[in-house]
Amino acid sequence: MKRLKMVAGFESFLAALFMCAGSAYAADISGTIATTLTITDNSRLVGDVTCTVTGAPCIAFGAPGLTLDLNGYSMTGLADPQVACSGGPTLAMPTMPPENGITVDTLSGATILGPGLVQQFRNAGIFLNNSTGVTVTGVTSSTNCLSGILVGGGSGHDLSGNTLVRNGNTNYPCGGI
Repeated sequence: MKRLKMVAGFESFLAALFMCAGSAYAADISGTIATTLTITDNSRLVGDVTCTVTGAPCIAFGAPGLTLDLNGYSMTGLADPQVACSGGPTLAMPTMPPENGITVDTLSGATILGPGLVQQFRNAGIFLNNSTGVTVTGVTSSTNCLSGILVGGGSGHDLSGNTLVRNGNTNYPCGGI
């Protein structure tokens, strides 16, 4: 009888474990981000994000092989909603301006999944810096001061199915990718 109760208890434990294991995402992101959010696990937006970060990226990848799922939501930075910026980026080129929406820096295998909108950042919407094998797919990047997606070195990226509109400015007419 005692063994039967133990087996029944173990079966209940396994059923509860499987029911709770529904999401592969460790971090759910929404609301206001005031300091750079460095993700170290797969993450997804669960609501729109307003970024008030100055002098640094809004979201940075902190480990290789991670996925950030925009999940149909938007990330909005501090740039002017009509023209992004009227002059240059917040730091002079060739130093890389840090106020990007999403930064993947010297990592491999990162994934940024749309649908979703990355807009109004005072530099690039998405910045891939010396990274390899990054996938960015289904993202709309609009009204960012520099490029919608800026690739600063690296190789083997898959940038497909993205929509990039109204990015760049008169001093740095970078535009799309």
